[in-house]
Amino acid sequence: MKIKGNKGAGRKKFILSALALSMIAFGLWFSGTNAASFLKGYLLFKAGQVSETEVSARTAPSTETVELPEEDAEDEVLYPVRPEKGENIGDLMIPVIGATLPIFHGTDEDELLKGVGHFADSVLPGENDNTVLSGHMDTVFRELGEVGKGDLLIVETSAGKFTYKVRKTRIVDADDRTVIVPKPRATLTVSTCYPFDFMGSDAPERFILIADLVSKE
Repeated sequence: MKIKGNKGAGRKKFILSALALSMIAFGLWFSGTNAASFLKGYLLFKAGQVSETEVSARTAPSTETVELPEEDAEDEVLYPVRPEKGENIGDLMIPVIGATLPIFHGTDEDELLKGVGHFADSVLPGENDNTVLSGHMDTVFRELGEVGKGDLLIVETSAGKFTYKVRKTRIVDADDRTVIVPKPRATLTVSTCYPFDFMGSDAPERFILIADLVSKE
């Protein structure tokens, strides 16, 4: 009986040793593969610590390509020196009516008597945001009503030649300030009094052209 007991104990000890060695070998293999990362991520996910998307990102091999940021066109300085009030800053060309009109910085009567006025609180032609130009309907803009959607408006300044394409026309009240609000991209807004046959200096409405920048030279 004693000999039989020793044999049983030896066999049990051998099985336990073999099992321990097997577990060690499996652990070494497991830790060297993605399986360990996957299991860790899965357990965290089940515990509510990370989302399913984060688990996938942790366990999947990375294939993401990092792109360097391109130079932002908005950072380009077109006008190192800002114009003075009353200064001629360029010309507005409207091919559809064969007009070339001088643009002056400011929209007081002094500027509007000489040509097209540039609303001083708006950006300069070619810059990102809303460039606002105004003119009298009975002088420079007497034929502006013939300009419509799809027509081109070209502004030439010291910074280059900027071509805009009319996106839409509007007729608004004379005190409507929405025509001068900021825009998310380079926009040209042209305004004049309306109706075009109105007699007097207090026309009740404004005719508006809204054009997007399509090219610059």
